Amino acid sequence: MDLAALQKILSALSGARIVCVGDLMVDRFVYGEVTRVSPEAPIPVLARKRELVMLGAAGNVARNAAALGGQVCLVGMIGGDAEGHEALRLMKAEEGVEGFVVTDPARPTTLKTRFVSGGQQLLRVDMETSGPASGEVEQRLVRTVRDVARDAGVILLSDYGKGVVTSAVIEACRASGALMIVDSKARSFARYGAVDVVKPNAAELAHATDMPTQTDAEVEAALAHALTLCEAKAILVTRAAKGISLAVRGEAVRHFPGVPREVFDASGAGDTTLAALGVALAAKVEMADAIAFAMLASGVAVGKAGTAVVTPEELIEASITAHMAPAEAKIATPQRMADEIARWRAKGLKVGFTNGCFDILHRGHVAYLAQARAWCDRLVVGVNSDRSVRALKGEGRPVNDLESRAMVLAGLGSVDLVAPFDEDTPTALIEAARPDVLIKGADYAESEVVGGDFVKAYGGEVRLARLVDGYSTTAAIARMQEKA
Repeated sequence: MDLAALQKILSALSGARIVCVGDLMVDRFVYGEVTRVSPEAPIPVLARKRELVMLGAAGNVARNAAALGGQVCLVGMIGGDAEGHEALRLMKAEEGVEGFVVTDPARPTTLKTRFVSGGQQLLRVDMETSGPASGEVEQRLVRTVRDVARDAGVILLSDYGKGVVTSAVIEACRASGALMIVDSKARSFARYGAVDVVKPNAAELAHATDMPTQTDAEVEAALAHALTLCEAKAILVTRAAKGISLAVRGEAVRHFPGVPREVFDASGAGDTTLAALGVALAAKVEMADAIAFAMLASGVAVGKAGTAVVTPEELIEASITAHMAPAEAKIATPQRMADEIARWRAKGLKVGFTNGCFDILHRGHVAYLAQARAWCDRLVVGVNSDRSVRALKGEGRPVNDLESRAMVLAGLGSVDLVAPFDEDTPTALIEAARPDVLIKGADYAESEVVGGDFVKAYGGEVRLARLVDGYSTTAAIARMQEKA
């Protein structure tokens, strides 16, 4: 999606009224490090480092819709337990989300606890009851839906099979007359009646039709069959990196190819897709543009830890980055550098940092950066601005401007991110990066390395890389002047 189209959509989203109905969960992520196996059983021992708690399922849909600018009402069900109180607390903390929650004291609040190390889930523990709501609890859900769905632009129904989405609740949603999109984990799409869109993923479509869904042709056949099994006006299937395919009754299937992205955590990506699609359609965006918008949003979400929300600012940055050359995309502001490092750290990666003017890149620089990269999993290079180079080297420097120097550095395979800075020293950048290893050339003493004391104070290390004799920018300039 180009930037102009994205900004047009974002400007239309503000105030779009969304009602999210469905199974409300609490997602807990326990992050740690595994360094040994238990002596009691052949299982890894996780040394807990930190924990994240957030709303999941319908709650995550609501969070994402609100983060994108929608005015959101959330209808769900909790138990009368500590997790239910946690869900209420999390809901109240979400700006733009108004909760309308029914309590069923006879069931637990759905809780999913994931244990993660090195960016990989080791174990997920679920606490839940999957039986449908009934009696007075179901009646309260129906009354709540009827009350909050008046004048809604769209209803997003999240059916995770945990009890909220009963036939009576579905009927109450349909009776509102609002555009209705269903994210279904159910085997049969027929139970939703003539809704506007059913949104399964490829595995769920295969499960509902007993047909393969790997290729475009297989997806087309499965979608055609799925439409014969239900009354939905359209079925939209998300296919991870392969994109999205849409089948509308009476029309040919349309495929929207995906853009390959680095996937860190796919948890909640379907919720983000549903939220972005719903908010866009509520704002009267055309379906094709709404799908492109949803794909961009989900692409950002999978690069974040946990069931994360996506903001308009992140979508704008993703749109800009997508249209850059690979080298350009490596050049980052200090804030983006910090965000990237946070994602790397969540994967358990070791981050290195070095800095310099890198005015005329030569063999010595290339060898130095390759050695620095060998000491870490990801290498960030701070590069002086033109002003700070002049302050350090004098008039006539730099020979190459900042943009040129940053682009050449970013083109090296050993460099993962380039962060320009305007200060005379990289102290602020080092403090923002908090690298695991700080690297300078062996022409420095360790005590002379800027930021070294800061890095060592939190357990990081300072390393000095050997230099290739006979290569320096000053010598290169001298040789050019001699030839001139």
